[in-house]
Amino acid sequence: MRLHAIGAAELENFKAAMRKKPSRARELKTDASRSAVLRRYGPEEPRAISPKTINNALACLRKLLSLAEEHRFIRHLPRVRLLKTAETPFDFLDFDEAERLVEAFAKFEPTFLPAVLLAMKAGLRLGELQGLQWTDLDLVAARVHVRRNVYRGRVNETPKGGKSRAIDLPPSVVAALKSTRHLKRWVFADESGGFLTEKQFNAALNRAVRRSGIAREEGRVGWHDLRHTYGSHLAMRGVPMRTIQELLGHASIVTTMRYAHLSPSVTKAAVHVLDEHPCAVGAHAGHKPADSAETQAESAG
Repeated sequence: MRLHAIGAAELENFKAAMRKKPSRARELKTDASRSAVLRRYGPEEPRAISPKTINNALACLRKLLSLAEEHRFIRHLPRVRLLKTAETPFDFLDFDEAERLVEAFAKFEPTFLPAVLLAMKAGLRLGELQGLQWTDLDLVAARVHVRRNVYRGRVNETPKGGKSRAIDLPPSVVAALKSTRHLKRWVFADESGGFLTEKQFNAALNRAVRRSGIAREEGRVGWHDLRHTYGSHLAMRGVPMRTIQELLGHASIVTTMRYAHLSPSVTKAAVHVLDEHPCAVGAHAGHKPADSAETQAESAG
């Protein structure tokens, strides 16, 4: 029977019956509710928040309070104390492992070869690699300008440290960039012209690590380990900590000092100063040694 042939009373009865009909969508929603999941898998234990995560939140709070004081919303800046945290251990590749990884990328992942070189020989973070554009590179002067960072798929117009930095590039990095030069905006771009995702970078690194035979008893080699490789290799070659701090873009020298123990030759040379003659030490420090009694007598005469 068609609806236009139904009277007003019959139509109301029909609508009422339809409202009483159970919804299949409501039934599916009930099956997938949180209570149903808890009944099947048991209660979920809350995860403890690490001191580092708490410090990140406190640092944001301190910055907001500082801005509030600057704009005179508050009279005095409250003191925000960060929690004490243990030094985070880090991993890096030794010289042989780094060479093997570069060879694996050159043979099996040539598209990402400039990325691994920029990470290990220029210290770029993964987000900085994603956000790198050809306009940031001066291949004639062999320099890269780190101006932006990609975090969770979004482009930030400043790197993680809050300010851009310029880094000189070794010839091997320049050669790899020239060999993969293209007309797309992003240095590491997909077929549509957008920047590659974190998942694509990680997949390429995992494949190259397996090909190179590099293994760890715990965990895996990640892109940030390649940045640690850059800082570690600089320290092992005797580069001063202040220079490494500038190259890595660390806001504090404390962060850079994690690499200090990797420069034994520098500390060894410093300790040898203790066995030098006092006059030599004074001259080395820029001080003139005291004149002897005979010299003073000759000067007086």
